[in-house]
Amino acid sequence: MFKAYRVGGTAFATERSFRLVPLVVAVATLCGISFYLGNLYSTEKSNIDDVIKSEEQVSGRSGNCFQVNKVDPFPECNITLQDHTPCTDPKRWFKYDKHRMAFRERHCPPRSERLQCLIPPPPGYKVPIHWPKSRDECWYRNVPYEWINSVKANQNWLKKKGEKFFFPGGGTMFPNGVGEYIDHMEELMPGMKDGSVRTALDTGCGVASWGGELLNRGILTMSLAPRDNHEAQVQFALERGIPAMLGIISTQRLPYPSNSFDMAHCSRCLIPWTEFGGVFLLEVDRILRPGGFWVLSGPPINYQTWWKGWESTEEKEKALLDKIEDLVKRMCWTKYAMKGDLAVWQKPFDNSCYDERPEETYPPVCDDAIEPDAAWYVPMRPCVVPQSKLTENIAVGKIAKWPARLNTPSDRLKLVNKKVYAFKEDTKLWQQRMSHYKNLWADLRTKQIRNVMDMYTEFGGFGAALINSDVWVMNVVSSYSANTLGIVYDRGLIGAVHDWCEAFSTYPRTYDWIHVAGLFTAESHRCEMKDVLLEIDRILRPEGIVVLRDALNFRENAKVLGEAMRWKCSSHDTEVGPADTEGLLFCKKTFWESSEASTV
Repeated sequence: MFKAYRVGGTAFATERSFRLVPLVVAVATLCGISFYLGNLYSTEKSNIDDVIKSEEQVSGRSGNCFQVNKVDPFPECNITLQDHTPCTDPKRWFKYDKHRMAFRERHCPPRSERLQCLIPPPPGYKVPIHWPKSRDECWYRNVPYEWINSVKANQNWLKKKGEKFFFPGGGTMFPNGVGEYIDHMEELMPGMKDGSVRTALDTGCGVASWGGELLNRGILTMSLAPRDNHEAQVQFALERGIPAMLGIISTQRLPYPSNSFDMAHCSRCLIPWTEFGGVFLLEVDRILRPGGFWVLSGPPINYQTWWKGWESTEEKEKALLDKIEDLVKRMCWTKYAMKGDLAVWQKPFDNSCYDERPEETYPPVCDDAIEPDAAWYVPMRPCVVPQSKLTENIAVGKIAKWPARLNTPSDRLKLVNKKVYAFKEDTKLWQQRMSHYKNLWADLRTKQIRNVMDMYTEFGGFGAALINSDVWVMNVVSSYSANTLGIVYDRGLIGAVHDWCEAFSTYPRTYDWIHVAGLFTAESHRCEMKDVLLEIDRILRPEGIVVLRDALNFRENAKVLGEAMRWKCSSHDTEVGPADTEGLLFCKKTFWESSEASTV
């Protein structure tokens, strides 16, 4: 306690000064707490040595109350980590459950085990071949794996010749080429040719030849395969410039909202669809939009012709097909077509069939305990997700056909309390911004840009603005923001839910352009900028581009950190001009070779 012994101005001034002391202390304390909590987003506490060693820190306007002035250069990682995938690391698989292949799902390391170094390219790495030539060939040294070439040689997936791999378009179930295979599919599903089918999921994608061929036909495919010790399937797909990501249908929901894809495909993907109560197929049901198609080829389809080649028996394959037919019937799917090596089923358009089933029918209809769109570390459930009133108009055949659906406001805007005018304004705004970006940096107009990621999207406006370019965009919606990813899919675009405090499900060197708008303003209290930028560096190709759009303090910090990662950065005004509270930071990742490469 303190007392004023005299009445008058002196006593009043003394009292006022003492009142200011707690205020100053409170402000300083809150600033310190904010900084401290910003670094404790992981549940694992550690005392790791920080690569960032600031000679001087001054108060600034950054989210953690401090501004980085100097950063020591980040070291190179060991060259054996050239294909490091932090959250799907085979070296850590032994720690996790083998039941239902759960060890191949995402298991991110604690912060104390995260790498604080730059992933090197493999020895002899070259700038990837430009699209569309890359669809058919890639540099061998960029993905130097012979395993698929030798083991799958009879299936014509790829061929090695000289310094390159070539992709003839073969596959286990399409020995005469993927073009003929898809021609057959189009005969069975006319909606593939008139714009009714736009988005597709390929489970167990191989080297993504199916998804690559569909690009020619106006269908955008998310190719999915798990991380493997040898195959590197997703790495091949992305090196070719075909959309893909690491993933497996196991125990957790896939990182996509419900009612997303117009079509799902499995060509001998070896998923045991009827086991574990049919939970794998029920996950496909969740992410298929009403009226969506499931296409199956390989065992047990056309078993009468192929059972000997599958090293099975005719009776065993017939029994498996009977189980699949029984399961999909109880799920209210209808057989759409079955001819030759292809079978197609269609998801119902509404809930009427579920209402008519006997009460004890398995699988049951899901209750409302888990949001159908929740898709980030959410366990799969053996139940059928019912349709809501707001999904009636997003069914295949009812939603606007491609390309009209790109700019058609989705009914799902109501689910996230967004207005139609906000959607339209966002679309218009990103058209203007994209024009400005390309005027600022000529590299964005070159053919070197193919694989693009929008790290923090809302409605997919950035991707929509690039629709006439020879690129595809991975639209990422934060798991901590409004779940607008369904709206992105309704536009005919693709993407995933993700938390940027963790590594993305992809290999190193898989994106040419990474766009970051507003991420740090929204989430710097959870994720440390250094960790996010190290992840960007991991997945960015040499000579790839980063465009960061954010407040000044975040851009300044990112510039210091980026240059410590060997990026070349420059600052620019937005299309609004100097008065805009946001600004732009353009960075280019330099092409460097590992100092260990010559000894390998």
